[in-house]
Amino acid sequence: MLPFSVLYPKSYEGSPRESAQAPDFFPDLNLDQFVDTLAAGKAEYSLESLFYAYPRDLDTIIYRHAVFQDLEDPKLFATVKSFERRMRSVREHLVQANKRHYALQKERWFLEAAELYCDGVADFSESMNGLDIKSDGLRDLRKYLGEYVSSEAFEGLRGDAKGIRTDLSKLHYCVLINGNTFTVREYEGEIDYSAVVEDTFGRFKQGEVNNFLIKTSDSPDMNHIEAKILDFVSLLFPEVFARLAGFCATNAGFMDATIADFDREIQFYVAYLEHIRTIERAGLGFCYPSIAVKDKEIFAKASFDLGLAYKLALNGKAAVTNDFHMADPERIFVVSGPNQGGKTTFARAFGQLHYLAGIGCPVPGTDARLFLCDRLFTHFEKEEDIRNLRGKLHDDLVRIRDILSRSTSDSIIIMNEIFNSTTLGDAVFLAKNVLSRVIRLDALCLCVTFLDELASLDAKTVSMVSTVLPDNPAQRTFKIVRRPADGLAYALSLVEKHRLTYKCLLERIPS
Repeated sequence: MLPFSVLYPKSYEGSPRESAQAPDFFPDLNLDQFVDTLAAGKAEYSLESLFYAYPRDLDTIIYRHAVFQDLEDPKLFATVKSFERRMRSVREHLVQANKRHYALQKERWFLEAAELYCDGVADFSESMNGLDIKSDGLRDLRKYLGEYVSSEAFEGLRGDAKGIRTDLSKLHYCVLINGNTFTVREYEGEIDYSAVVEDTFGRFKQGEVNNFLIKTSDSPDMNHIEAKILDFVSLLFPEVFARLAGFCATNAGFMDATIADFDREIQFYVAYLEHIRTIERAGLGFCYPSIAVKDKEIFAKASFDLGLAYKLALNGKAAVTNDFHMADPERIFVVSGPNQGGKTTFARAFGQLHYLAGIGCPVPGTDARLFLCDRLFTHFEKEEDIRNLRGKLHDDLVRIRDILSRSTSDSIIIMNEIFNSTTLGDAVFLAKNVLSRVIRLDALCLCVTFLDELASLDAKTVSMVSTVLPDNPAQRTFKIVRRPADGLAYALSLVEKHRLTYKCLLERIPS
């Protein structure tokens, strides 16, 4: 087991630290798109599996908050980014070494990778020593780096790499070309005639002249002639090349596992912070939420949907923010209001907040207290699947039954426009039965619905409504406020929008 993890405290003994599969609710909450955006350009880290894992551990959340807060220091963040770039260069050199066809060229790429690694780790350790670090994760890293770079193994690796490279740089040889043949021999102090020629003719240079130099290939691959020359050079200096071969064979796995693991894990933080900075530049905020474990009093101020906010921020615009709060005995938000009023976006934001809080990330908003759920379930509208031979209502009932059978009092359930494929009476009957079951479970729930009757079902339900402009009921504000449902106002706005009021009808009907 590695000495430490920058993602998990030493006390963590929970579920697997990575997950190959995204949680079922990711597509409904657009978290799949969010994680794909984070991982773009960082394929070598396989970041997705780090964001899929849900530890459900308060100590882990606190541990990660501390690392995030440390990385808000621009100097520390720049230091970590510099280390990231150098480690990427190391990996690129190793990839190039594996791609090369000729053994001696492979060994030279490998040697340079090892030297880049040693210099990068040593410089990173030195830089970390001069920074004010408060998190346990990064303090453990700093301690480990200090011990590692002063170890005999590391000093030996670094010394050998630099020594061999220095010896290689001192090798001088001559290539004598005669027609279609060439000879390689040791350098015997011959004059560099290219420098003499350039110096002699340099005095005649007048302004810009045609360039008759032949452009050589930028490809890292050697051709067969270059490879043969290198083979002959290795025969001239067998001792140096034997040391190079021995170095590569002995240090095939030179990269320390703990440092390699840190290089990957720290990207969980770096990718997230880089992403949210785009949103912050548009004027929106993020906060470190307090976490409710036993009670279910929750709230969020100025929260928003991450996906929508990011798209708008790329164009310099800010998303509309919303607040919510819930206190005992309340458990269910019933969100109603006009179509296209932001209800589904609000539901997604509610789910995103709780998942991000559960994996220890800063969440959208200026302040928040969120519940640490055991599982999060979503029921959003899906297209009918002809393969299961079920109608839409039947499919809705099967899916909701599955959710309710797996939910506990510590679960969060998000339902969006349930039973809108059946008659109004049946929809009310079914929805009331589903919410009654949720109430008995004592689970937290958010239900987006067109059924106003659900908003006052029980003392545990809280009515929230998407609003319109008072002077123009057809125009949405995308603000979701806590107030009793009033479907009539929105029906009126639709009637006015389509010019179906009594007054409009009289104007349209000839007298």
